[in-house]
Amino acid sequence: MTRPTMEDVATRAGVSRALVSLVMRGSPKVSDHRRRAVLTAAAELGYQPHAMARSLASRTSSIVGVLVSDLHNTFFADVVEGMDAAAATAGLELILTTGHRNPARERDALHSLLGFRPGGTILLSPVLPAAAIRQAADRCPVVLVSRTSSAPTVDTVNDDGESGVALAVEHLVALGHRRIVHLDGGAAHTAAPRRKGYLAAMRRHGLEPMVIPSEHTDAAGGAAVRRLLKLFSPGDFPTALVCGNDFNAVGAMSALEEAGLLVPQDVSVVGYDNSSLAALRHVALTTVDQPRLEIGRLAVTALVERLRAERTRPVRHRVPPALVVRATTAAPTR
Repeated sequence: MTRPTMEDVATRAGVSRALVSLVMRGSPKVSDHRRRAVLTAAAELGYQPHAMARSLASRTSSIVGVLVSDLHNTFFADVVEGMDAAAATAGLELILTTGHRNPARERDALHSLLGFRPGGTILLSPVLPAAAIRQAADRCPVVLVSRTSSAPTVDTVNDDGESGVALAVEHLVALGHRRIVHLDGGAAHTAAPRRKGYLAAMRRHGLEPMVIPSEHTDAAGGAAVRRLLKLFSPGDFPTALVCGNDFNAVGAMSALEEAGLLVPQDVSVVGYDNSSLAALRHVALTTVDQPRLEIGRLAVTALVERLRAERTRPVRHRVPPALVVRATTAAPTR
């Protein structure tokens, strides 16, 4: 079966193709009688307007391009879910792509998105150079998620990573931990504020900070723990780890288990993001929650404000994090 066209709808309704086009664009210039006839014909045929063709014809677009940096991280899936709900309410359609956290591939993916002439673009934690993001913002509104920008044409949505990691440290200190190590997020744009929050919280309590280079992956979390095992004897091993994100924490816990260390009896572990992975019963990870659905909603809201010309100045949303205590933290036994 071929996809029904606008001409098919016009023939079924007994009207011109131009009138069908006016109805699909929501024009007020069509009588109620003819509008009902067109919509009835479209429903009977199963006709759906093609978003790309509609945007080219009207020079406006209901398409929102979304570049997701990492399809393996469930955090981004949750943010996209929040975007999707907000986009549906606003009458927008999402097109998703990824660059697999590779600058060159992200540049190609962004170029492809812009080829659809979207009304706007949302970039989730991209590793793109800032210049490429500014160039994209010259063509359509851009919202950055989990990354900051000073460009006046770019809106941003972030959580407060500095205070989020401070919550994790405060929780561990209250349990009695003193040897708390931070597994850093490496080159991720969210790593710097989280590292800053860890260092400040440790110093407030007069504790010696220790940062181990890592990345926001489970493999990197495991590698960081194996490095720690070479640096410390079993009796001197840190009693708590504050990890860059949930994936990093899960990898760290796996490596601890392989080394014969129990979580949380021997080592407490805290993640970051409160992804769906962290909530699994057999993981039960204590973590810092980013309100992922709210982040997605705010990103679409910022875009809609630009599209409707309700705002020209940049908005910098910063959502407050919260600690979610589960089963991977306890008072130290050593």
